[in-house]
Amino acid sequence: MLAAATRSLSQDRQIGDTGFLWNLISPTQFAEIDFGPDLNVVVKFEGSNPGGSIKLKTALALVANCEAAGRLRPGGHVIESSSGNLGIALAMVCANRGYKFTCVVDPNAAKDSLELIRALGGNLVVVSERDANGGYLGSRIAYIETALARDPALVWTNQYANPANPEIHARTTANEILMTYPEVDYLVVGAGTTGTLMGCLSRFHEVGHPAKIIAVDVQGSVTFGGPSGTRRIPGLGTSQRPPISEAHRPDEVIMVDEAQTIIECRRFARTYGVLLGGSSGSVLAGIRTLQNRIPAGALVVTISPDRGDKYVDTIYSDAWVEQHYPGLLTRN
Repeated sequence: MLAAATRSLSQDRQIGDTGFLWNLISPTQFAEIDFGPDLNVVVKFEGSNPGGSIKLKTALALVANCEAAGRLRPGGHVIESSSGNLGIALAMVCANRGYKFTCVVDPNAAKDSLELIRALGGNLVVVSERDANGGYLGSRIAYIETALARDPALVWTNQYANPANPEIHARTTANEILMTYPEVDYLVVGAGTTGTLMGCLSRFHEVGHPAKIIAVDVQGSVTFGGPSGTRRIPGLGTSQRPPISEAHRPDEVIMVDEAQTIIECRRFARTYGVLLGGSSGSVLAGIRTLQNRIPAGALVVTISPDRGDKYVDTIYSDAWVEQHYPGLLTRN
C-alpha cells in the first residue's frame, strides 16, 4: 500500500506540465495538535502553499486538463466561480501561463481574497442575487453559463464537475497522507466542492486502506441532502450539489454550525499562534464532535485547507462576530 502511494506521488511530481508553481508546493506540512491524552490528531497544513491554500493543486490540475483537451490555448480566457481560494489560485496559474482570468464571486468572499485576485491580474464579477436555496453558487454558475453562451471563446474550468479536481487530490493529497501516516485510523476532510474529499475517498478505496473517512460540512449546506440555510463563511458547504460529490460516499458526515467554526479558529489562534481559515476551523469542530466516539489511542489525520489571514475582517473580528453571532464571544 505504502509502496504504491510512493510510486504514484513520485511519478506525479515528475510531470513537467505544471511547471514553476507546482515546484513550490510542499507535500509534508504535518503537525500534531493536542485534543486530549486519549486522541492523537495530526493536521496537514495546506495553508503554507503559495496562495495560502490547498487550491493551488486544484487550479493547476484544472488548467492542465483544459489544455490537454485542446480547450485552452495560448492567449485563452479562463472563467470560474469561486468563494475565494480557488480564485486566487487560478489567478496565479493564469498569470503564470499567460491566460486572461475572470473570477465570479459573491458578497461572502473575503475582501483580501478579492484584492489578491486583482493584484494577480484577474477580473472580478460579483454576483449578489441569491439562488433558489438561499446561497450564491447557483447564481454564480448561471452567470457563467450566460457568459459562455455570449462568448464561446471563454473556457470554464468547472471545479464542480471536472474530474481533474478529485483526481489531483487522489494523486497528491491522499498519497501524501498515506506515505507519511500509513497507520491513520480516521481521516477527517472538509466538504466544499468535495474535490479533496472525493480524491481521498477514491485513493484510500483503491489501495484498500481501512481508515474511516469522515466528511465535515456546515449547517445550511445542501451537499449531503441537508436543508439549505444562510452561510456567511466561505470555504465549506454549497447551495447546489456539485456533480463530483456523487462519486463516493464517506463513512460519516458531520454537520457543524458556523459558530463552532469561529470558536475553533479563535481557540487555535490563542493556543498555537496560527490563524486558520474557516474550513480548517470547521474540520476541527468536526473532530471535537466526533471525539468521544473515537477509540483511545486512535490516529486522526485532518486537512487544514487554508490559513486565516484572509479572515481577519470576519472570523477574527470581534465586531463582525458580534454582529452576526450575538453573544458568541461572551459565552465562549
